[in-house]
Amino acid sequence: MVLAVDIGNTNIVIGCFQDDKIIFVERISTNQTGTVLEFAVSFKSVLEIYGLNSHDIEGSILSSVVPSITGIVRQAVEKITQKSCIVVGPGIKTGLRISIDNPAQLGSDMAIGAVAALDQYSGPLTLIDMGTATTVSVINEKNEFIGGMIMPGIAISMNALYDKTAQLPKIAFEPPKKKIGRNTVDCMKSGMIYGFAGSIDGLLDHIEDELKMPVTTIATGGLAETIIPYCRHKNIILDDTLLLKGMRILYLKNK
Repeated sequence: MVLAVDIGNTNIVIGCFQDDKIIFVERISTNQTGTVLEFAVSFKSVLEIYGLNSHDIEGSILSSVVPSITGIVRQAVEKITQKSCIVVGPGIKTGLRISIDNPAQLGSDMAIGAVAALDQYSGPLTLIDMGTATTVSVINEKNEFIGGMIMPGIAISMNALYDKTAQLPKIAFEPPKKKIGRNTVDCMKSGMIYGFAGSIDGLLDHIEDELKMPVTTIATGGLAETIIPYCRHKNIILDDTLLLKGMRILYLKNK
């Protein structure tokens, strides 16, 4: 079995693979003050919930967009597995052809998503990852990673709206009863759902205009299932395990 750990700004996604089968996917909060022992206990507890022993883990791979805890989490993984952990970063073999100004600046999450997508589809591709930030990756018809877009995520935007206004409340991430809200909460829900869906539609339109061809679009991330069904682009593929699939591929390339 292979343990995959993806550190995001809000959550740490933990997954386990047996060959090409995903055994489980779970999330814990990204605690930037956590210690090696605290993370090790959390990871071990997740394994035990699924009746797995840490000694059954043959290897592990870690991806992170939070540099301050990357080393701590790596040590935690190695503590419970007693094996070295592969960390996605410069120098790792990806097989990805990157055509941007500075390839070293490409985020590990965007690289992993591209690797996973190209394992299942051919370019042109657009990958949408809806996490703390919403990132859009673009792969051309030659299967080259050519760039993308980054915008504030839904949670950041809604928290800013709550923090910077005197009378607007925090709301649940759920659709309103109607598109045109008849009370404050429903107005906010409508703005969130249809506003972000419209943003995704607009970005895809601009990408296809620039590439001068239609693209296959894959969406992942914790809030993708909330927003994507309300997009006017109805051919968007939802895949919540895309990054974990990419991490498995990178593990096999680098073990």
